[in-house]
Amino acid sequence: MHSSSLLAAARRLAPLVRAAAPEAERLRRCPPDLAQALTEAGLFQLYLPRALGGPELAPLEAFEVVEEISRADGSVGWCLMLAAAMSLNVARLPLEAGRELAGTPADYRGAGSARSGGRAVAVPGGYRVTGRWNFASGIDHARWLYATCTEMAGEAPRLTAAGKPQLRALWIPKAQVTVIDTWHVMGMRGTGSQDVAVEDVFVPAHLSTPSDAPPALTTPLYHPRAWQCVTWTVSAANALGIARGAIEALMALAGSEASTMNTQLLRDRPAVQARLGEAEAIVQAARAYVVAAIGRLWAVVSEGRDPGDAEIAQARLAITHAMHESVRAVDKLFHVAGTNAIYASLPLERAFRDLHVVVQHGAALPQYFESAGKVLLGLRPSDPGW
Repeated sequence: MHSSSLLAAARRLAPLVRAAAPEAERLRRCPPDLAQALTEAGLFQLYLPRALGGPELAPLEAFEVVEEISRADGSVGWCLMLAAAMSLNVARLPLEAGRELAGTPADYRGAGSARSGGRAVAVPGGYRVTGRWNFASGIDHARWLYATCTEMAGEAPRLTAAGKPQLRALWIPKAQVTVIDTWHVMGMRGTGSQDVAVEDVFVPAHLSTPSDAPPALTTPLYHPRAWQCVTWTVSAANALGIARGAIEALMALAGSEASTMNTQLLRDRPAVQARLGEAEAIVQAARAYVVAAIGRLWAVVSEGRDPGDAEIAQARLAITHAMHESVRAVDKLFHVAGTNAIYASLPLERAFRDLHVVVQHGAALPQYFESAGKVLLGLRPSDPGW
């Protein structure tokens, strides 16, 4: 499906997403009817390879889709964001295995974790897997669990040439997964980010790959040097979309609400006007930085060149900066709205909670500011993915 069709689908579904937000909060997952509509629109597989029937969207195309849905509801946008990352991982497998996962027509819906939470024991034809993972966002509507495990050599981990435990990614059908109800949280309640577990499940060898294996596909989206930036571009989209939705929520509120101690409408108060202007500038500037930095990175890989540290640093910095700036913008809106912002029935309250959870994601780690600074100073960052 073309990127314009997917963005049009996101805009068409946005009112449905917005209307379903209270139910998502109550169910602590994406409501089944909404998940089905998103599935039929192809929005859970934005990075799935074209060779498997997927859209293989460029990073900024996927950004726009996730941003649009996140603007309507952060939790559903988060589910799309994680699903995009999961569909990117399919490019690590040979095409035959990828086709088995995606099906015909392509309907790849993945959930899972890059953190090793299990043990994979080699047996004839594959691996026996036992483990437990947390934060499996969207597991209720997923078809496959992406499970990262430590390969075992007897009772001890198998070691790489560098002396570190060898990690292996394995794909397990949802029907073989136990979902554990742990998702009782302050924000992002509608993501269904439950714990999951498997016990002595057999996974065929062709549905697994070393976690550090290079992608089997060589089209620009799957360039190994840009892999982390592509994965996390949609994380920035989720945060910026929530912030945009919060700005719109305050604008709607300001035209009709005053406060207990002041009968003047919010829109007529200089402090509200100033904070709204500041929030708008913060979000627009952060978004422009992401578009520029990811755009430069995409231009490099699209030309068949390897991006250097400078391109990677700017892209990673733009993503992390956007997520933190989204929080800063919404904090301004939340506080200037006063007690109007604290009611759970209002989108501004949910945006405040959701964003303070979003910024805990690995894409927003403060250490990435330090890493980018090292690159600017001609040094090499120590954290992975550079």
